[in-house]
Amino acid sequence: MGRAFEYRKATKMKRWGHMAKTFTRLGKQIAIAVKAGGPEPENNPTLRSIIAVCKRENMPKDNIERAIKNAMGKDQSDYKEVTYEGYGPHGIAVFVDTLTDNTTRTVADVRSVFNKFSGNLGTTGSLSFLFDHKCVFTFKKKDDVDMEELILDLIDYNVDDEFDEETDEETGETTLTIYGDPKSYAQIQKYLEEHGFENVGGEFTYIPNDLKEVDDEQRATIDKMVEKLEEFDDVQNVYTNMK
Repeated sequence: MGRAFEYRKATKMKRWGHMAKTFTRLGKQIAIAVKAGGPEPENNPTLRSIIAVCKRENMPKDNIERAIKNAMGKDQSDYKEVTYEGYGPHGIAVFVDTLTDNTTRTVADVRSVFNKFSGNLGTTGSLSFLFDHKCVFTFKKKDDVDMEELILDLIDYNVDDEFDEETDEETGETTLTIYGDPKSYAQIQKYLEEHGFENVGGEFTYIPNDLKEVDDEQRATIDKMVEKLEEFDDVQNVYTNMK
């Protein structure tokens, strides 16, 4: 398993531990996808991809349908994707990914946590060099798939040659995860669907490229800061370069 997998697995366990928080996060993503491309999954690739993620996270069908219906309402909030970045305690870089309908509220919330932990909230883009922005696709593995050939076919879309493979102990189903250039999201999704891969779910993530060592006490402090940030509904994900 590669660097991306280990980081993604560790952070996923912390970030997605609370089911209600996960459903709120996905509901906002559904709202944005519906407003951008309509409520019909067959005609909206982005929505189709998010629904696949919802199913993987065991989000009930009723919740998905309700989120789509609510997104079509006139009173539905307009969410914006806004990122905040800065340094937390012990010089650890912290990248906060949000979806918000009120940036004044969100920046105040995020700043309050940075201040509480003696951190420093920087300007947008100031820490982008420490994280690789990736699109991530997870899908059901086909029995006859040759991963070397698949990665080679996707090389024009800047898909990494490093991939992850995981088998569910209960169902025995194996899923594959690949990482690519966010600008190629639509092309990668189209290729996977046209070549018969099932349950294609796509998201975006930030993977640290320069991990920093910390001791147990420092790790506990950073974890508390991340937990505080994740308490805000506007916060989608929090990334750090803590090893």
